[in-house]
Amino acid sequence: MSCCFIAGRTLTFVANSMITASFRFHLFLAIALLLTLGSGLSVTAQTGRKISIKSANSLEFDDRVAAQRLVGNVIFEHEGTLLYCDSAYLYDAENRLEAYSNVRIVGDSVTVTGQNLTYDGKTKLADIVGNVRMTDPSSVLTTSQLQFDNTTKQARYTTGGKIISEKNELLSQYGMYNSKNRTFYFRKNVKLTNKEYVMNCDTLQYSTISKTAFFFGPTTITSKENLIYCENGYYNTKTDISEFGKNARIDSKKQQIRGEKLFYNRKTGEGRAWQDVRISDTAQALVLTGNFADYNEFSGKILMTDSAVMEKAFGKDTLFLHGDTLRSVLDTLTDKRTLFAYAKVKFFKQDFQGKCDSLVYSESDSLMRLFKDPVIWNEENQLTADTVRIQLANNALETLYMRVNGFIGSQEDTAHFNQIKGKNITGYFVQNELNKVKVEGNGESVYYAKGNDERYIGVNKAICKDMMIFIDSNKVQSITFIDDPSATLFPVNEPSKEEIQLRGFRWLAHHRPTKKSDIFLWKNEPAPAKPTRRRQKG
Repeated sequence: MSCCFIAGRTLTFVANSMITASFRFHLFLAIALLLTLGSGLSVTAQTGRKISIKSANSLEFDDRVAAQRLVGNVIFEHEGTLLYCDSAYLYDAENRLEAYSNVRIVGDSVTVTGQNLTYDGKTKLADIVGNVRMTDPSSVLTTSQLQFDNTTKQARYTTGGKIISEKNELLSQYGMYNSKNRTFYFRKNVKLTNKEYVMNCDTLQYSTISKTAFFFGPTTITSKENLIYCENGYYNTKTDISEFGKNARIDSKKQQIRGEKLFYNRKTGEGRAWQDVRISDTAQALVLTGNFADYNEFSGKILMTDSAVMEKAFGKDTLFLHGDTLRSVLDTLTDKRTLFAYAKVKFFKQDFQGKCDSLVYSESDSLMRLFKDPVIWNEENQLTADTVRIQLANNALETLYMRVNGFIGSQEDTAHFNQIKGKNITGYFVQNELNKVKVEGNGESVYYAKGNDERYIGVNKAICKDMMIFIDSNKVQSITFIDDPSATLFPVNEPSKEEIQLRGFRWLAHHRPTKKSDIFLWKNEPAPAKPTRRRQKG
């Protein structure tokens, strides 16, 4: 072994007894290199692509592995990137190095540290193992093993990693970081955590510049306000604005929102939903469906259009109500909703159907108000008036208020109709069946009486200011006339149709929804027949 002292540094060469020509070449090369350590001259400066040595306390050539061994404050440089370590082997012919202990790579904006490293100057790939830590101006990545591509400025890990970026912490099994656009890509068991929420997903792309996360596969975002589920979308962690797609839903304490696409602003509570939208009010057993919704989580306001339907549970039955537009407003003090439906409103329940231009339903008083050409069907009865109010109680019909031009009709057969008419009519229900009718002002009635054999006895036509009609099993049982009654019983076929038909009578069975899907029928319905005016005799 021989020893050489140059410029205050010690350079040791390990040699066999016989020095080969290759060793002599490397010996000469090492001495020349040592003389220029301070200047940072590249080993093969003529190519401009070789790994260059910037500094080392000692350097020796080990011909057993045909590499230079550097020890103490070792610094390499390759195309603008500096590498620091305690010791290293440089394989000059292969343009490759191995670095050990306190490894540190410094780029333009990224620093990577670890215990050991291998670096290929040809491919510019670095493999770092042991307590790996990569930092840029806004984030820190820690993992047990990392591969860094100095060409693309990308780093990747496959053994699990953790990233801390400002207030966010992210865990995943696989990850990649692009330092050029400062974007992370993660896959498998991805978990993003901050003080506001926790996100779990299969695949995630996160930009440290825009603070936006794009996620793919089954994803959940859990916070104290709600739980969000989707299978693709994005979330901006700075603005709290997000979009969710494919089986997306937002579950909160008061409601659940579903749709194929959801937009949501966590700060303002504003949101939109598209395609197969379903908003459920869990407290009030109320559901709104459609293909577009505009809503606010904090105020409880909902606007639903495009095949909009309200579903309201009534015991074992459900009321389905459709309108071109449904708007729901929440009273935050009482936690009760008011629903506005317009226009072309229809609703269906097994024992109760209706139609009108617009409708208001208030949960606070269980009152439903129908406006503009309202029609109600209950079992055999058709009820109309200028305006109609329906009082519900315990999820059942209780009272029906028909104001101005009230009219109740029921069909005996294809040619005969029972009719009740008055200025104002109030109907009372027992177990959702019309049980009693009170007529106030300008009362008129036409009633077909039958005997025990179900044959017609005659038709009773009465005029009275007020009257009370009692009904059982949807059949008139008795009529009490109040204040100046005038009644006549005719043989069934004696009066003409015009004489026996009360003014304003319209039979609207062709508008009646007989099943849930009928609530959407409106445009193709035939126009209602014009009211028949009774001829004046004489």
